[in-house]
Amino acid sequence: MDRPPREAAARDAEATNRPDESHFKGTTGLRRLVNALEYSLHGLASAFRHEDAFRQEALLAAALIPIALVLGVGGVGKAMMIASVLLVLIVELLNSAIETAVDRISLDEHQLSKRAKDIGSAAVFLSLVNVVAVWALVLIG
Repeated sequence: MDRPPREAAARDAEATNRPDESHFKGTTGLRRLVNALEYSLHGLASAFRHEDAFRQEALLAAALIPIALVLGVGGVGKAMMIASVLLVLIVELLNSAIETAVDRISLDEHQLSKRAKDIGSAAVFLSLVNVVAVWALVLIG
């Protein structure tokens, strides 16, 4: 025998039944897709309900995306304009998730908490700068 039976059994149990993983991890197939859709919709609703910045950026997207569709630019230009706006929403969702996780750990002021939140905020800022740059280049260039 290469391995003692106890070690092999422990390794196999660890690989299939990890105590640090969600019991939802084993879900597969259509149920997994339905669960993922439900979690995503709950996440969007939660962000819209609890995050002022996400609501503002969603309203901005609701205005800019139709404008991009009716502007007299080519398909690639429209796609770039819409993608830049959607990127802001994606980055804001990630920033909100970071802020929520940091706050879940502790509401105490700490330099690392501040750094994490500031870096997330900087990512949102850069995504907004990207919108301005993409729209300007598509419309002017």
